[in-house]
Amino acid sequence: MRSALPARVTRKVNAALRPVANGARRSGRPRAATASSRIYAELRAELVSLKRRPGEVVSEAEIGLAYGVSRTPVREAILKLSDEGLVDIFPQSGIFVSRIPLATLPEAIIIRKALEATTARFAASRASASQILSLQAIVQRQREADAAGDRDGFHQADESFHAAIADVAGYPGIWTLIQQVKVHVDRFRQLTLPQLGRMGQVIAEHEVILAAIEARGPRGAQAAMEKHLERLLGDISATQTVNPEYFDTQN
Repeated sequence: MRSALPARVTRKVNAALRPVANGARRSGRPRAATASSRIYAELRAELVSLKRRPGEVVSEAEIGLAYGVSRTPVREAILKLSDEGLVDIFPQSGIFVSRIPLATLPEAIIIRKALEATTARFAASRASASQILSLQAIVQRQREADAAGDRDGFHQADESFHAAIADVAGYPGIWTLIQQVKVHVDRFRQLTLPQLGRMGQVIAEHEVILAAIEARGPRGAQAAMEKHLERLLGDISATQTVNPEYFDTQN
């Protein structure tokens, strides 16, 4: 039976679920690999949060100097980011922060919605009292971040909420896969958070999801999660109109 998912998504599923046996067998990691991993993680966070704006030049020399390393680990990190579509490498021109690919956003959102609807459904059937308290605490952190106007803190708590639901469901690996699928969705969402009342709206939707999980209502939790993520599809056009410089409109 053939997979219904696109081939590139299937590859990501396999990568996300592949055992890390090679890494587990090693007692330590080479220094270059450790430096490359750190540079990759920190650059990725800057790219996803849009601290590095689309079209901005990425200098390997400057990054190497900042981290006190040679160009080798920097190049390894850059190549990995290029594989994720976060940077564009032009041999004769340089390295640039990629724009958000407009054409791929709907598919990524639909895939995320399908996966998270599943984790919400299972979470509603399996959540313990302590796990529900943890989810409540995360939503409270979001309220505090909203009140403080802390968009970074709000986004981190948002990630924690969705990751925790996958964990409660008993399928944390699904969240690993979702993180790979939604990289450009996260960049797009950074442009929606400054909208007036947006963070409050997200909190309200999280409260509905949480209430369904507390009530042990699998169907209600699934429907609430679907509605929560479906809204992103309707935001694409307006967000692109307001921020055209952030998007790649080529197919």
